[in-house]
Amino acid sequence: MIVIKSIREMQSISESARKSNRIIGFVPTMGYFHDGHLSLMKIARPKCDLLVVSIFVNPIQFGVNEDFSKYPRDIKRDKELCESVNVDIVFIPNECEIFPPDFSTKVEIAGRVTECLCSAFRPGHFSGVATIVAKLFNIIKPHFSVFGQKDAQQLVVIKKMVKELNSPVEIVAGATVREQDGLAMSSRNEYLTPEHRQVAPVLYKSLLRAKDLLILGQKDTSVIISEIRKFIDSNGPFKIQYIEILNADTLESIASAKGKIIIALAAFLGKTRLIDNIVVEL
Repeated sequence: MIVIKSIREMQSISESARKSNRIIGFVPTMGYFHDGHLSLMKIARPKCDLLVVSIFVNPIQFGVNEDFSKYPRDIKRDKELCESVNVDIVFIPNECEIFPPDFSTKVEIAGRVTECLCSAFRPGHFSGVATIVAKLFNIIKPHFSVFGQKDAQQLVVIKKMVKELNSPVEIVAGATVREQDGLAMSSRNEYLTPEHRQVAPVLYKSLLRAKDLLILGQKDTSVIISEIRKFIDSNGPFKIQYIEILNADTLESIASAKGKIIIALAAFLGKTRLIDNIVVEL
């Protein structure tokens, strides 16, 4: 495994690999790895000849008063974990090279996919995500890239960007990886107090209760959302930010559940913002 920090060097290696007909797989990350990150690398590994993992805490996807400066970082441990799953290249670019002082280009994804869920509470977030992913795709030139289902809206946004910009990158989705008690793995779980960590799995349990209601025949999404809210409110000191039931592919609102849907939510425990979702096919 090698570590690359130079954009030019990364581009040169990628171009050489493509000329040799080697398949490049790519997993973009902000580091501070957990088993969820490693699962994405394990999905990519058998599908490619050259597996590249990037580590870059992207400043332009953080809003005012968000946790950019406090976002957990441990590059040494991250490199060791990459090596443990046979990553070939860890790309750790310098922020000043990715975003020089005169940088002004942004990728904006318009429409429903950036108007729901997290968008209302994190203005500019998905523009920041799309911009850095587009840059990394241009640098690494992967044949495919793996993203986690836990960040469901991000996954839909990236798929839309790739389709509309005709990027020759296949987007592969990796299932959400959970702790034994059901809490979706996230680097931000590190922020939870012991007391909050104990009740955090309530969010996933609420989603499973919603799934049960669907299976039993309840299709009115407003009723299901109300039941999710009641369950969360009665089982911990959560501050719910949103609960939505949407078409899983387009993120359009639906009044009656049918087809492939996503049940997604965000809530605060203290100062820690948690998100989770499940996809259900009816």
